[in-house]
Amino acid sequence: MTAEPGDGLLEEFLADPKSSALDLSTAVIRCTKALGLQQAVVYLADLQQRQLVPLTDVASALPIDDSLAGWAYRTQSLRLEESEAGGLTTWLPLVDGAERLGVLAVHCPTLTPLSLRRSRTLSALLAMMITSKRAYKDSFVRRTRTEPMQLPAEMLRAFLPPRTIGTAHVVSTAVLEPAYELGGDAFDHSLTETTLHAAVLDAMGHNLASGLTTAVSLAACRHARRTGADLPELVQSVDEALSRWLPDQFCTGVLAQLDLASGVLRWTNCGHPAPLLIRDQRLLVDAMERDADPPMGLPSLFAERPRHTHEIALQPGDRVLLYTDGVTESRTRDGDLFGLEQFTNYIIRATAAGELAPETLRRLIHSVLDAQPGSLRDDATLLLFEWWPPAR
Repeated sequence: MTAEPGDGLLEEFLADPKSSALDLSTAVIRCTKALGLQQAVVYLADLQQRQLVPLTDVASALPIDDSLAGWAYRTQSLRLEESEAGGLTTWLPLVDGAERLGVLAVHCPTLTPLSLRRSRTLSALLAMMITSKRAYKDSFVRRTRTEPMQLPAEMLRAFLPPRTIGTAHVVSTAVLEPAYELGGDAFDHSLTETTLHAAVLDAMGHNLASGLTTAVSLAACRHARRTGADLPELVQSVDEALSRWLPDQFCTGVLAQLDLASGVLRWTNCGHPAPLLIRDQRLLVDAMERDADPPMGLPSLFAERPRHTHEIALQPGDRVLLYTDGVTESRTRDGDLFGLEQFTNYIIRATAAGELAPETLRRLIHSVLDAQPGSLRDDATLLLFEWWPPAR
């Protein structure tokens, strides 16, 4: 294959060890120039996924729900518009794996197959750069927050994984509100070659002690998981950690493991609302309803029977929803409960419309927040995963 003009410049940039130490704004300018593109602007989604905020002060923030840039973010697809200054602006989603980061605006006089290919190359490269730097760059955090964060929320946010993870066969996505005033809710998900691990946790109370309880539970869960523990041993690890380090605290939760090849889902319910199964655009009522075991921590010491591991076989396209009661117990402006039926109907309609799972949860949690007369009375957490079997 013949090298295109500019390919050597990008190769030189990537091969230069000094490039890895550049701040992202400078890296964007140099990569854009190396690819022979006119101008590029990075926009990052804010914490609540309502705005796309430019990485630098060269442009204004854009609404995710009412802009072409937001359309590219919501649908994870390319959009094109005429620029006010002349030429064209190509909006490309910034996606790392399955995680939506924001969008990239590339300004060019005209759009050609070569400039489109290079724009896609730039978006893929910048998505990896953003992911590698945002864990330790506070400038990213400041850009994507719209208000100060309370200490318990700051602590828990540090423990959370990316909002969305996935492969060609499974996607797991989660949202957590109120974004800046969390108490004891958290989610966790991770992938191995064979298994999706997912969990939703809800600690007693709504203060720093609640956050500590959830943080210890997450750490114990991950420690056991990473040493190869099966689901019963994993729950036992959380029980023992809380009983030892926080003997006056407890935590409810659902911990689940999905076999990616067979679709067999195993889960344990520790004093938590039962997971929901959506199949063929309808809720299978009580499909995953089982008697709940005691919460993890102190109450487990007084349990008279061992914890139970439940099992169900998923079908292709099934969606499973884990949630905390802060969702169903939130209230509308009329004072009515938001309720289980209302939010499951929302997910069913979104599924029927072919909406991506991350976008479904983004819009759902916004509908819960926007229906409130004030702030949420409790944390509200949703985790949704969707399974498709590998080709045989």
